[in-house]
Amino acid sequence: MHRTRTLSTFIFLLAVPMLAIDLRAQVVPGSGRKLTNVGDSFEDENWSWVPKLPKSSREQDGRLRAPTGFSTNRRWFESPKRGQPDQVERVATPPDGLVGSKGSLLLRSLYTSRPNTPGYEQCQDDFILACASRVGALNIGRTPSFVTRVWLPPFDQWEDRTGTQFGIRADLKTTKTETKRRFLFSSRTEHIGEAYWPGFFIQFHSETDRRFNEDSAMLLLRCDQYGREISGPAIRETGWWTFGMSFTPDGRAHYYASPGVDPLTRADYITSTFPYSYRAERFATMFFNVVNSDNGKTWSTPFIVDDTEVFVLN
Repeated sequence: MHRTRTLSTFIFLLAVPMLAIDLRAQVVPGSGRKLTNVGDSFEDENWSWVPKLPKSSREQDGRLRAPTGFSTNRRWFESPKRGQPDQVERVATPPDGLVGSKGSLLLRSLYTSRPNTPGYEQCQDDFILACASRVGALNIGRTPSFVTRVWLPPFDQWEDRTGTQFGIRADLKTTKTETKRRFLFSSRTEHIGEAYWPGFFIQFHSETDRRFNEDSAMLLLRCDQYGREISGPAIRETGWWTFGMSFTPDGRAHYYASPGVDPLTRADYITSTFPYSYRAERFATMFFNVVNSDNGKTWSTPFIVDDTEVFVLN
């Protein structure tokens, strides 16, 4: 499967010269040097996941159930905040994947809030790449980026509900300034470390929802400077997609995606933002969200991931 280039894309760039200049200033994810101590191809036939059940659910009920789960190659770990997917399984790479790839990873959940207890509302588990723990948090001056491939099953295999089904996100760090009043006519300014998590959400529109005539999907991007989701491209074909984000020294996040598994290019650029009006200072890692309705009966959509990589330009 290969990307398609539409004539309208190039006409749009020619018609908006300032945007074209901005595009040339961005860094395509995957540029520079790949960090071999970070990321995973899932080609090791002995790859396995060590679950430490019951999983953590600190965000939902304040319970951090340590120790948390991890992969045997120590390149992935369970989220202490939201817990691990219920199914983490190395599987054969679906058709049209990367050349030579034999192994990929299936991520799926039934209970996405508390272990074995339905919460009856959309919730998520996290599957986190070990980056900062292996090479340290990457200074944004090094222009870090990540690239990953995600297999989207045919629409008839998706969880039958309109809403977010999967996430591909970054863990960024910054410093924010807060002014705190001390007395009636005095205040104190404090500089506080802040984590935030921009990225992609895959949004499904179910044909059983009377608002939609057929099953379809689209990308939502988190987020603009006000914290609002940005509507991204429609997903017109399932199968393999490539996602990437890059982070430039000015603190901006840049979003790229395309169908297929070939390397990202400038033509796959979607947008650039200062999410929440923050300027990134460090890239800690990336992670996946596994999302479902958490009704105790319906499994999440069976997404499969492959070849997650982290790069630095400098």
